[in-house]
Amino acid sequence: MSLPRITDSHCHLDFPDFADELPEVIKRATEAGVHRMVSICTRLRQVDQVKAIAEAHAPVFWAAGTHPMSAAEEPLATVDELIALSEHPKFVGIGETGLDYHYTAESAEVQKQSLRIHIAAARETQLPLIIHARDADEDAMQILGEEYRKGAYPCVLHCFTASKEFAMAAMDWGFYISMSGITAFPRSEDLREIFRAVPRDRVLVETDSPYLAPPPYRGKRNEPAYTANTAQRAAETFGMEYAEFATLTEANFERLFSKAKLPESAL
Repeated sequence: MSLPRITDSHCHLDFPDFADELPEVIKRATEAGVHRMVSICTRLRQVDQVKAIAEAHAPVFWAAGTHPMSAAEEPLATVDELIALSEHPKFVGIGETGLDYHYTAESAEVQKQSLRIHIAAARETQLPLIIHARDADEDAMQILGEEYRKGAYPCVLHCFTASKEFAMAAMDWGFYISMSGITAFPRSEDLREIFRAVPRDRVLVETDSPYLAPPPYRGKRNEPAYTANTAQRAAETFGMEYAEFATLTEANFERLFSKAKLPESAL
């Protein structure tokens, strides 16, 4: 009996943590039912490395942007640069971008500038904007909402751990929110309650690997195969069977990341 198929909507396969065994990591993912992964480039100077991984491995797609924690260290991206990247057949999203005031509040202004550039590229390409927001709810909501009113764009709040107010605003804008391994932690019931309050057709799952491994791997290196563990706990959160939840999130992913099509031979 084959396992239900799910997608890891956010991982970092180019990180050094995977350098010595990337084919094995991808193989373990597919064996766990994780038949598709989106590997996120966080610094545009590393685009070639991330793109090469997607080109070499059929289950892997990619996205690129400047992570907010790197915004002060990297040249500002341009809208034209991001649009040019989007022409690659396996490039499926803009980012990750956003605001992080937990570690890098001192670079708030350049983070905001970078975020608006990425939003403009998402609006132009209609590829989903991938948002990282940490300890910056008020400013992130203000910018995302202000820019949405200028013109709609698709978006996912990845690894969502913010407020219910932020989640509800995201729903009003037609955005999606993503469940990481944090939602499987025993002490994350308040976060699970927020997810229960949003429409189920706006929910994705991810690992953010190599970070944030779910139980029973917490404290170890995360990897895409563990999307299945997060999804199992998520299914319980919604009172759904695992196969039903997998089908739901697959449909959600394909609605948002409409360019991430696997060949028929892989289905």
